[in-house]
Amino acid sequence: MIKIIRSRSEELDIVDGLIQNQQASLVALYPGSFDPLTYGHLDIIDRATHLFEKVVVSVVRNPRKTPLFTTEERMEHIRKAVAHLNNVEVHFFDGLTYQYAHTLGAKFLIRGLRAVSDFELELQMAQTNRTLDQELETIFLATATEYSFLSSSVVREIAQFGGPVDHLVPAHIAQALAHKFSLKAVAEEEQ
Repeated sequence: MIKIIRSRSEELDIVDGLIQNQQASLVALYPGSFDPLTYGHLDIIDRATHLFEKVVVSVVRNPRKTPLFTTEERMEHIRKAVAHLNNVEVHFFDGLTYQYAHTLGAKFLIRGLRAVSDFELELQMAQTNRTLDQELETIFLATATEYSFLSSSVVREIAQFGGPVDHLVPAHIAQALAHKFSLKAVAEEEQ
């Protein structure tokens, strides 16, 4: 089953259904590269904490991407941003999502959808994970309207050219981006 949640009332209906099902594991995995973590990601994390007893935000190594921040930096950024949420853990994994979810005892994957263009790839991944583990459900949360345009790549591009990103990411991440790009500029000048 693939479910797109569009409202807080739908979220509460799902929670009620999960609570009634004594067999359900109330652990969810939210995997991503989070390079960097944005307010869109934080919106999804915050909303997922109301659905599940525990949300594991996992930084994933994507072999198709060259990250700006190290795994450790990304994990620290996330930990700092979610410190106020007592049911969130931050992990790293390298491998297949369904296997890591099984290791955690998570029966649910959380995925955020910004636009219809996200849906095709996310649906493909959800269906693939479902063929690998019949008990693993993917829950799609529609990103809040104010973040529907937001992606990590957009944030990196704005920051790379010195634009303000403090309205798109937490302050500590905006500072880390400015620092990272100033170091890159110095290194390029030295060449």
